[in-house]
Amino acid sequence: MLEKILYSFPVQLFINNLKKNQVLLLCWFLLFMVVTGNFGKLLGIPYLFLDPEYINKVNFWSFFIMGVTVGGFAMAFHITCYIVDSFRFSFLGTLSRPFSRFAFNNSIIPVIFLVVYIISIVRFQIRNEFSTFALILEQITGLLVGCFAMVIFLVTYFRFTNQDIFKLITSNVDKQLRRSPISRANVLQRLDIARKKSIRVDNYMDIGFHKREVNPDHGYDKEAILKVFDQNHLNLVLIEFVIFFIILILGVFRDYEIFQIPAAASVVLILTIFIMFTGAVSYWFRGWSITVVLIALVALNLLVKNNVITSKYHAYGLDYQEEPANYSLDQLRKMSQPSNRQQDRLSTLNILKRWRDKFDSKSPPKLIIISASGGGQRAALWSMKSLQAADSVTNGRLFKHAALITGSSGGVIGASYYRELVLQKAQGEPLDLNNSRYLDNISKDNLNSIIFSLLVSDLFIRYQSFEYGGFRYKKDRGYAFEQQLNKNTEYVLDKPLAAYRVPEQQALIPMLFIAPTIINDGRKLFISPQSVSYMASSSVYGKDTLNPEIKGIDFQRFFQQQKASNLRFLSALRLGASFPYITPNVTLPSDPPMEIMDSGISDNFGISDALHFLYVFKDWIAENTSGVVIVAIRDSEDDEPIEKNVSTSFFQRIFTPISSVYNNLGNIQDINNDNLLEQAHSWFNNDISCIEFEYVSRSIFEHTPEEADAHTDKQIKDEAIERASLNWRLTSREKRNIQRNFYSEQNRKSLSDLRDILSGSGEVTDKQ
Repeated sequence: MLEKILYSFPVQLFINNLKKNQVLLLCWFLLFMVVTGNFGKLLGIPYLFLDPEYINKVNFWSFFIMGVTVGGFAMAFHITCYIVDSFRFSFLGTLSRPFSRFAFNNSIIPVIFLVVYIISIVRFQIRNEFSTFALILEQITGLLVGCFAMVIFLVTYFRFTNQDIFKLITSNVDKQLRRSPISRANVLQRLDIARKKSIRVDNYMDIGFHKREVNPDHGYDKEAILKVFDQNHLNLVLIEFVIFFIILILGVFRDYEIFQIPAAASVVLILTIFIMFTGAVSYWFRGWSITVVLIALVALNLLVKNNVITSKYHAYGLDYQEEPANYSLDQLRKMSQPSNRQQDRLSTLNILKRWRDKFDSKSPPKLIIISASGGGQRAALWSMKSLQAADSVTNGRLFKHAALITGSSGGVIGASYYRELVLQKAQGEPLDLNNSRYLDNISKDNLNSIIFSLLVSDLFIRYQSFEYGGFRYKKDRGYAFEQQLNKNTEYVLDKPLAAYRVPEQQALIPMLFIAPTIINDGRKLFISPQSVSYMASSSVYGKDTLNPEIKGIDFQRFFQQQKASNLRFLSALRLGASFPYITPNVTLPSDPPMEIMDSGISDNFGISDALHFLYVFKDWIAENTSGVVIVAIRDSEDDEPIEKNVSTSFFQRIFTPISSVYNNLGNIQDINNDNLLEQAHSWFNNDISCIEFEYVSRSIFEHTPEEADAHTDKQIKDEAIERASLNWRLTSREKRNIQRNFYSEQNRKSLSDLRDILSGSGEVTDKQ
């Protein structure tokens, strides 16, 4: 009995996959790890699979698309195994519809994955989305219908092509074999290999779950071998061609939301292409496969290095045809010379004076600097929620007292959106700044379009382009990010950087510094509608002479010839939120090319930039205000509890030194910022206070009366324990989690403190 099971076709295929197809199994292992929540949970990767979103909805169709791609991935796995390993099971050549039977017996891993995936979806939807039984049933039905539809389509394709095309091919090949001794020798050689390397199989499972015995004495012929080795390889090539063709077609319609499939589906398609490429290489080159792949990688590297294949991502609005800006230390010193710094300082002083004119001249107001930390979509939503609530509770005083916004990544995106709404209201638009619609907008999915763009263009050829500001640029992941953000925010941010120059100068809105990190040398690039060269070299330690080194670059002055003011504001936001591998690093038009990365690398919280600005204008601010309040909007806790050490594995011990530095980067920045704040008291002759709004997932918060009546206390507390992921897509539960956490005891106290501070600050005049 055990021997029959051991030498059954499904078991032998499973063993063969373990021995021969580790690369293919690695793809399955990755999917298993993701859907069970054991890989990428911090980044929210499992949620893309367990809660796929399509056209801003999680429903039958979003899971149907997932089912189609999962079914396609499973069939690609079968095809690759069939092309590479079918000769090891010679009896297949004697069967009708050999591929269908091979795939049926090779389905142990796909079936187990599908079961695990369904269980994971049900558990997630019940625990995280509080879905009803009917809704979960609809989602699972969508997944299964999509999966089986793809499987049936491909199996049917193979069935008919093996019947019709095979006869034509074999007849042609037969004639060639009779004429060509070399071709005949090749076929006989492959036949000999199939005989010698044949794996023992006593029985197989026929379609319909009927057990069939294998006849070990059945002979081999040319047609059977060609059927296994040639005809089905042609089908593989045709399927690959169809897949690439479909991807290229989808790329043409990339701007239409209906074609932007869920991010997880794009990931599965990428894996599908990978395993089909693996199978094709293995079939054509056999033992030379690894060598060929290495040669191909070296060739690709040379093509990219020599700009035959472009890998650069641009900032839209800048002139890349103009002679690149000279990126050298001499040029940086020239840009940051005292005369430039003084000129820019006087310009900003005029802005501060305009800001001061909004208040009663006899009652010095508090000057507010808003610092919004980075953290992807969660930081954008947290920033928006914090500003809405704080500005509402203070009757609009928060933004009237605010002179500057700093920060990083998603936090700055959320703050920029709210700032634009404040500007529109100041210009006469009848807006309700506290409308929940704006929270819905800023938290809409922004990942599907990015991953879809990676699939349809960035992995292959960026063949589409568009025009902005009089220049043409390639459509890529950066373009997809900006377009989706633009759509989510109802197109209010789609303007050049210069559009904010006059509103800032008139103090209608606070100034905004976007300060991404320059990969080349670690300096900051200060992007603003104003020239702010004073941010490049002055120190916050009390003396400029302590360290005269250039610490940053003023974007406006440095890229003046490349039309810095024409930079698309959405591109500026993208520059400050260049999350590795998702929103790609941007190359700016300089010589050597300046490469930009996320602002959070140097200071995720924006405190150092806030204090830098305060130091430059310390005398004027001390004399004309009643003090400074730094409103720190953090998507993390200031003093996180120390985690208990647990037993670590061998591999964890290897990577601990690296991971510890990365995981504690925020803590290191916090300590440095605290030191800067303490030192600021020694050089600023007025009051400095800091009010923090923290997103702390462990918070106990109030719930709505409806939830109280429904006795959902445990549900809400469980929801609060798990922190929202660092991603550009949030689940419904994560959105609720973030918004509810604003009403934690600590944040309510901060809100009350801010209200008290501003209620006693200078009366606002009618000069708006």
